[in-house]
Amino acid sequence: MNTAVIALSASVAFVAHAAEPVFLTSDPNGGWAHEGYYVHNNLWNSAKYSPCTSTLYAWSHDNWYVVARMNNKTGDGAVKTYPNVHKDYKSVPMSLYDSITSTFAETSPHVGIYNVTYDIWLNGIATSGCTEIMIWTENFKQTPGGKYVQDVTFGDQIYKVYKRTNSGYIAFVTTTNFTSGTVDLLDMTKWVTAKGWLSTNSTLNQICFGFETVSTDDKDARFEVSAFSIDAKVKATTAQGK
Repeated sequence: MNTAVIALSASVAFVAHAAEPVFLTSDPNGGWAHEGYYVHNNLWNSAKYSPCTSTLYAWSHDNWYVVARMNNKTGDGAVKTYPNVHKDYKSVPMSLYDSITSTFAETSPHVGIYNVTYDIWLNGIATSGCTEIMIWTENFKQTPGGKYVQDVTFGDQIYKVYKRTNSGYIAFVTTTNFTSGTVDLLDMTKWVTAKGWLSTNSTLNQICFGFETVSTDDKDARFEVSAFSIDAKVKATTAQGK
């Protein structure tokens, strides 16, 4: 790449964040819908922890960041925020999908305690009987819930699998952090089904990607998403029948 192209690329990247954000909020539940996605500040567990702040700056669903500040002085390791981008699905049967992949790119500050993760909700969202599948693409000093089950490989990534007993919570935790790439979400969901942890007639409700944050060591820390998309394809016979 010649120097002129490099300079142009740098200029374009700068302009993307030089302009005022299209959406800005410090509301704990503030969010913004854009092109079928929703960008959510989501300080869902921050009320009893102080200080705990997060400000969301968004230009699009695939171009946003938060500046957060919190600590773990209580020592309980509680996740306080999960700023994320997500797409909702109206209880679509998983059996209708031929593929579900997602591409992302992110930058995180490497301070405090947090993980970068997909959060897939099936058979409801945080309700009784639902299943939550997390896919950690980056882990910074965070400990997953549940008990370790086994290692499993998808694509070129090895994950450690954790599961909570008598719960619908499953976490795939990467053994090698990666900050960009494409993840085959359907393939991993099928693996969970084959283990008997997910019903074969399960439905999809939501796919999220964001930052589960425990602490930033009481400093302002920036967590940024610079690319994100979900590509979900239904089976040909299903598409023809519509």
